[in-house]
Amino acid sequence: MARVLVTGSVDGIGLETATQLLRLGHDVVLHARSEARVAAAGLPGVPAVVGDLASLAETKALAKDAGAFDVVVHNAGIGGQDERQVTGDGLERTFQVNTLAPYVLTALMPRPARLIYLTSGLESAGVADLADLQYERKPWHGMQAYCDSKLHDVALAFAVARLWPQVHSNAVDPGWIRTKLGGANATDGLPEGAETQVWLATADEPAAAVTGRYFKRRTDLKANPAAYDRGVQDGLLAACEALSGVKLTS
Repeated sequence: MARVLVTGSVDGIGLETATQLLRLGHDVVLHARSEARVAAAGLPGVPAVVGDLASLAETKALAKDAGAFDVVVHNAGIGGQDERQVTGDGLERTFQVNTLAPYVLTALMPRPARLIYLTSGLESAGVADLADLQYERKPWHGMQAYCDSKLHDVALAFAVARLWPQVHSNAVDPGWIRTKLGGANATDGLPEGAETQVWLATADEPAAAVTGRYFKRRTDLKANPAAYDRGVQDGLLAACEALSGVKLTS
């Protein structure tokens, strides 16, 4: 039995991931940005931690209070925003929630045996613009900012795999899933969207005991070439450290 934290796990793919893990008998801890959202998940008795990933203070507190896990699934994220939104920390919201928050949690929490970062097939359209990660100078484009953040997630997974060889760190494209984020026209259902990360989190077979890979439907695929670039990885880590005040140590 593994102890697993799934961020953003009170609806959508995150909730399905948590539910599948619970059915397999694992010790799951939910996460949401508020107690009200935890209550709405419909999993009474399942422990949960609360923290708004659009707040650096709450993200850091979450990392401190959550405890140690065998597996952390970084599932939480937001989609493309019509307008550029700035959080209370003065950071662009998509970047802070989708990129900076998993970085901070990874850096501050005890190292698990396995780390899984949820990305999207749209990472292939992402651009690693290290000089303007938050669209402070270039025109705002919400869907491109989302694509960029999903590329960042893959680069983060690969950077952690390189720096922490004892940890299995991988990225997963769940597919186009019928959720609030994916929309009603999406092609695939929730079980398919969660199955690969559940497999990576729990399976003992050699195909799952790997690191620095990009998966979809248990298939090891090639990600955006920028994600493999050590200059991109190191530049992203440096930017996240500067913005958060948190260093990811090797």
